[in-house]
Amino acid sequence: MPILVTGSAGFVGFHTARRLLDRGAAVVGLDNLNAYYDPSLKAARLAILEGYPAYRHAKLDLADREGVAALFAETRPEGVVNLAAQAGVRYSLENPHAYADANVVGFLNVLEGCRAVQPKHLVYASTSSVYGANGKLPFDVHDSATHPITLYAATKLANEAMAHAYAHLFGFPCTGLRFFTVYGPWGRPDMSPIRFLSAILEGRPIEVYGQGRMTRDFTYVDDIVDGVVAALDRPAPVNPDWDPLKPDPATSGVAPWRVFNLGAGQPVDLMRYIQVFEAKLGRKAILDMLPMQPGDVTDTEADITATAQALGYAPKVSIEEGVSRFVDWYLDYYRR
Repeated sequence: MPILVTGSAGFVGFHTARRLLDRGAAVVGLDNLNAYYDPSLKAARLAILEGYPAYRHAKLDLADREGVAALFAETRPEGVVNLAAQAGVRYSLENPHAYADANVVGFLNVLEGCRAVQPKHLVYASTSSVYGANGKLPFDVHDSATHPITLYAATKLANEAMAHAYAHLFGFPCTGLRFFTVYGPWGRPDMSPIRFLSAILEGRPIEVYGQGRMTRDFTYVDDIVDGVVAALDRPAPVNPDWDPLKPDPATSGVAPWRVFNLGAGQPVDLMRYIQVFEAKLGRKAILDMLPMQPGDVTDTEADITATAQALGYAPKVSIEEGVSRFVDWYLDYYRR
């Protein structure tokens, strides 16, 4: 039986599907190839996946209830990795309904598909944005995350709660992964690495929000995929030590359910991040210092203790190495 990867033509979905294919799995990929960003980048990723005989693609919108149900019934996946979503914090201010459709309705359709076929494990992407107004660093999955400050974060927090309910009611294990600022080759053009890099190369100013006084737990995509695949291989258990009088937000005593942080565990100053790009390119950036944007937080930092203990997760790629690999890919892909 195959593994179903939703969002397989997206950034993390593409890397995850390719990793699974490289280790011999059959993969069914689902992606609607929408135009949130340049569809040609999605098509290029998909072309690589379709070079694998064990890959099959379904061009399908996750919000299509009947279509998703039919795909689950036909393929009966043994594992599901849900990476399809409407991403982006700032875009949620402009088009909130896209987030409800993809992230809430779409995720409900995935849960219903899992209810029908009972896969060994559902792994799904959450986000560090769920920590919202929580100012305690590093962000710890055992701390409460109940004050999201964007609709995007709220939809992902809803995913975690929905997965818990379905795991409790229907028994299939669910693991949520809170991603921290993923970057690397084949990344989304709306994210800071491509925006910074293209601006430096073209001599345009970089928009630096928060006057540059921000930190982010930048995490290289290969490290993220390590965590996704490790989670998939280890179905979530019920926690026998869970105390309903002092409930642990990261595990459950009534459902095979848990959440983990996937980050580098090494926050980087935004200005240092830009300097790493400058060093790789041998060029200085022009900086346009701007105030914080609505929905942004000043700092993010992942506590990955629980992830390391349960999954053997150990990020390997430094910010210097990761940026170097990313720049090499960018120059090859966009300037060939």
